[in-house]
Amino acid sequence: MSQAPRKILVTSALPYANGSIHLGHLLEHIQTNIWTRFQKMCGHTCYSVCADDAHGTPVMLKAQELGITPEEMVTRTRAEHHQDLLDFDIDYDNYYVTHSDENKQLSEQIYNRLNAAGYISKKTINQLYDPEKGMFLPDRFVKGDCPKCGAEDQNGDSCDVCAATYSPTELNNPRSVVSGAEPILKDSEHYFFDLPKFEGMLKEWIQSGAIQLEMANKLQEWFEQGLQQWDISRDAPYFGFEIPNAPGKYFYVWVDAPVGYMASFMNFCANNDIDFDEYWSADSDAELYHFIGKDIMYFHCLFWPAMLEGANYRKPTGVNIHGFVTVNGAKMSKSKGTFIKARTYLEHLNPEYLRYYFASKLNDSVTDIDLNFEDFTQKVNSDLVGKVVNIASRCASFITKKFDGKLSDTIIDEALLSEFTQASDSIAAHFENRQYHHAIREIMALADKANQFIDTQAPWVTIKEPDQQQLTHDVCSMGIHMFRVLSIYLSPVLPDLSQKAQAFLNDEFTWNSAQATLTGHNINKFKAMLQRVDADKVAAMIDASKEHLSVTQDISKTKPATKKETSPAPKNDDELAPTISFDEFAKVDLRIAKIIRADHVEGADKLLCLQLDIGTETKQVFAGIKSAYTPEELVGKHTVMVANLAPRKMRFGMSQGMVLAAGPGGDELYILEPHAGAQPGMRVK
Repeated sequence: MSQAPRKILVTSALPYANGSIHLGHLLEHIQTNIWTRFQKMCGHTCYSVCADDAHGTPVMLKAQELGITPEEMVTRTRAEHHQDLLDFDIDYDNYYVTHSDENKQLSEQIYNRLNAAGYISKKTINQLYDPEKGMFLPDRFVKGDCPKCGAEDQNGDSCDVCAATYSPTELNNPRSVVSGAEPILKDSEHYFFDLPKFEGMLKEWIQSGAIQLEMANKLQEWFEQGLQQWDISRDAPYFGFEIPNAPGKYFYVWVDAPVGYMASFMNFCANNDIDFDEYWSADSDAELYHFIGKDIMYFHCLFWPAMLEGANYRKPTGVNIHGFVTVNGAKMSKSKGTFIKARTYLEHLNPEYLRYYFASKLNDSVTDIDLNFEDFTQKVNSDLVGKVVNIASRCASFITKKFDGKLSDTIIDEALLSEFTQASDSIAAHFENRQYHHAIREIMALADKANQFIDTQAPWVTIKEPDQQQLTHDVCSMGIHMFRVLSIYLSPVLPDLSQKAQAFLNDEFTWNSAQATLTGHNINKFKAMLQRVDADKVAAMIDASKEHLSVTQDISKTKPATKKETSPAPKNDDELAPTISFDEFAKVDLRIAKIIRADHVEGADKLLCLQLDIGTETKQVFAGIKSAYTPEELVGKHTVMVANLAPRKMRFGMSQGMVLAAGPGGDELYILEPHAGAQPGMRVK
């Protein structure tokens, strides 16, 4: 593979500094690290930077809860995050923090440039304010009753029950999540960034190939609705950077968080004599790539490039967007032990296992990646231990014991070895295009051919024949040559295995090393490189991740009392609703329904779209059960639905009923299922 040297800067989304790294975060960091390692192996100048996202109300409140300053909490969390990443062989050239002098300097500079160019304006807005805590409340810190369907304990911006979206000021019986107090409305002057002025540029950039086509199409919805002024300020108290010449006003965290990419790189440049402008100036010929999750696409693909354009900095070459991680087919769950922290994983399993498994699943789409532990165990044991490492272990002992640790001068099957070396360009293209699953598939197909060759030649048989010694030497050397090429191809994915292979082979790998052959070369004694996945350790990891709720924990999660209680509905699952008459109840038409189709709802975190057969017709229902079920689990099941509920128009479509479910919520939610023999359309009596 021959290519002109490139200058590349790569970033990953910044972990937030109020919690631990978990498997969902690791998907992105591993994806980024594989791509970066590949570019470096190819000889390109490629730097990767990241940082902890330090600012915002959640960090401020969490620090108060712990009785420490936000700065102290951020310092601790950043150190934990960085060590977790390093232990997964994720080696950023610089891992920094957004609460830094460099980030303050750059954030102020970008703001001042935008302000000078006329892109900043001020406007008085009406917000909910916590009178006890003395602070304005972000959407996520307000809860109340949905203004559309009346469901209790809903978030400040959307309802989990009916999927309605609204302003927190529209909530009924609102309460502050911080203190439990009833918020009041209060005016405040805020600063706005004029995003609509960048509509033409954004449309052109989005369609330039900078992001995946499916995401480019998704972003068109924002243009159809009309771009809005973006509120970039927050009121004190707030942990962040104060806006220049605006006492008591702070940059919203999503202003300085992406600037943190620039700040981390600026810090790296200062310590390594690198020209910052060579990568960030508007006329830079370097490449800039962001790896992010689909949940923060809007910030990176609308607000961020507009800010850069307005401040006369370069825009990203590409924003690579990935999906989420599910575990065993469902959303990660603390109660099931599948919400697994990085450190918990490391205490039980080799990080190379997860790097390989994610690589075998990752591609350039936004599809969610499922970590199925049964498949995980089988794939790692079969592919890495049973195929790749097995090649070296089968051949090395013969070379060491019988041939003084020296490889043969002869290539016994030049055509086969050529097939291995010629795969370099194809596998490189897969890595470059983030089609890691295709790269892994091609590498494992070669591993199968290597093992078939060794099986056919059977060196353990020929070694016993005096006149077959040269053949044995040539065959085992051929096996080592093939193992070496496979190890080179796997190096971006498995850096630790690569280091062990290089030590064993007395070699140093670059991507082009695959084109050379170590004939007549001395190797070292083979040592075990990778152990099989122990299913008991997987089970122990899951058990260690389970959140066992105590009575105290349960009480701490109940809703704080509010001053205003007007809803007749029960306040918790143990309290009965007000009595109704038999005639009122008789109006509810409960029917047996068969789920004939279930789909994810694009743009909805908790809804599934169900097609229900009730005998005489099919009804469509949006059900908030995504946290507990995958669509595949539901198809074919029978359940109970309210068949005569008035249709409700939602932003995702028309919902024509309600599915009955029970449970405390989250992943512990269970649809009601009738006994065997119940048929669609039967009325529940």
